[in-house]
Amino acid sequence: MALSSRLWRLLPLLRGAEQSVCQLARSWGSGGRCGTWGFRGSEVTGNTRAFKRGLLFSALSYLGFETYQVISQAAVVHATAKVEEILEQADYLYESGETEKLYQLLTQYKESEDVELLWRLARASRDIAQLCKTSEEEKKVLLYEALEYAKRALEKKGSSFAAHKWYAICISDVGDYEGIKVKIANAYVIKEHFEKAIELNPKDATSIHLMGIWCYTFAEMPWYQRRIAEVLFANPPSSTYEEALKYFHRAEEVDPNFYSKNLLLLGKTYLKLNNKKLAAFWLVKAKSYPAHTEEDKQRLWKPDQGQQLFKTAGKIHEDR
Repeated sequence: MALSSRLWRLLPLLRGAEQSVCQLARSWGSGGRCGTWGFRGSEVTGNTRAFKRGLLFSALSYLGFETYQVISQAAVVHATAKVEEILEQADYLYESGETEKLYQLLTQYKESEDVELLWRLARASRDIAQLCKTSEEEKKVLLYEALEYAKRALEKKGSSFAAHKWYAICISDVGDYEGIKVKIANAYVIKEHFEKAIELNPKDATSIHLMGIWCYTFAEMPWYQRRIAEVLFANPPSSTYEEALKYFHRAEEVDPNFYSKNLLLLGKTYLKLNNKKLAAFWLVKAKSYPAHTEEDKQRLWKPDQGQQLFKTAGKIHEDR
């Protein structure tokens, strides 16, 4: 419809141009001269057909360009609609805990340049890596794969909070394969991207929670690792439990009970600060949290992750 209307507007212009050339040729006659350039009427008459062909060629070129624009615009709209449909499917599978189906869906579009698809691919690859049945070799491959997707997402759109968040997460994940020096050096990069994610979206509880983990990790760093960091770097990364606690509470304020690990770390941080009453409160909440994902199950029921803490919380309740 848009193309036909443009063609209809163009036709009168072509007719007018053709009539003007013909009238000009007749007025000059066969031998007369006209104007300061001294064109002969016969020259103009002889060139009328060529001029008309030129006009026709120009019109067809214009229409070809217009056709290309209309088709391109339609293709963009169609592609956008398709991406939105894929994202809806992906988000549904993620919320349903269908980790493997989600990964299978998204890897069909691994060559995409869409930032929303790319950071979801990073997340899906990482989630597959975290499954119990994933071998150590496969886990390493998947984690580096996730980092590559996150990096592409960030390069594509630096204003995406999710791209910053998942890039930081993936750098942290591969740190286990990079050695202590690289791992500590990456800590600065990780912090920078978490802070940027929070700046871009202050309502994203996960980014705030992850910044809390960063603080907790360096507050808890063993003395020998701290000494290594001091040897390697003039100003090694550092933090406190109080700072970590601030972020965990802030995440909870933004989105209450959004994540089992945030509840668990609130309890652990209060234990580190020797506040047993509040530690028990948050640990009991963590224990009663429904395990939606594989990660929840591993975190809450591994003896070294959650059960010992829950026993501590129970003992505190008995003593009160």
